[in-house]
Amino acid sequence: MFKLFSSKPKKSPYGWFGNYSNWNDLIESLDGYSSVNTLDKTKDVLLQIKNGTTVYKRNSVLFDKAVLPSPLLTCLFRSAALLKRPVHLIDFGGSLGSTYFQTKNIIGKDTCASWNIVEQEYYVAAGKEHFEDDHLKFFSSIDACLQVLKIDLILFSGSIQYLPEPHLLLEQLAGYNFDFLVFDRTAFHHGKQDRLTLQIVPPEIYKAAYPAWFFHEESFLNHFTPDYTVIWDFTSDVAGESVMDIDHQPVGYDKGFYLVNTSKYA
Repeated sequence: MFKLFSSKPKKSPYGWFGNYSNWNDLIESLDGYSSVNTLDKTKDVLLQIKNGTTVYKRNSVLFDKAVLPSPLLTCLFRSAALLKRPVHLIDFGGSLGSTYFQTKNIIGKDTCASWNIVEQEYYVAAGKEHFEDDHLKFFSSIDACLQVLKIDLILFSGSIQYLPEPHLLLEQLAGYNFDFLVFDRTAFHHGKQDRLTLQIVPPEIYKAAYPAWFFHEESFLNHFTPDYTVIWDFTSDVAGESVMDIDHQPVGYDKGFYLVNTSKYA
């Protein structure tokens, strides 16, 4: 008599794992997102978009059809309407312009007066060499950008959770007194404090592993009370990203916030 066994689906080795206590110890053991190979791949992909040979890129993967970030577009249109003029914005951690190229044909210069990316030095160097123009600029810090022009809105599109000390920057944001803050594609979880994980990227995107935070939502937003008002919160409109697994458990979630300066728009 034969006995039948049902095999369980094999769990993916890619995604978010663990609950680590020290960023530096984790980063020292990894060859992560800061690698030159990742920069080169991102540059090559975005050059194809810039040159019109494809239309959309995400995480260094090419698509032949653009997927528009509807919540982000809504935030930009609303901000321009409140200002009654086009917005000058900083895209913090904006790579070589992924979100800029994704949205530029929709928002136009009547909504966005300038798109300024703050990134690591080697991204800035590549951006200035291959992508910078009269509208798209690259800077190594927020302060360096503010020396050139006044910024109305700062955007974090899936970037704040990859900083070693994100709360340090969050504390500083209110002091800049920007009119608008937009957090898109930000990782949170249902625990009572922030959780530091190891993200392992599928090799078909690029080979990398790096630390990634999942924030405690209330602690995250407390940085902006009472200086800002959350007038809209939203989940990503990219399929499958509103729920995020940690250790193969659906305990994380993707969320965004649109905050308006209380003193200027009471």
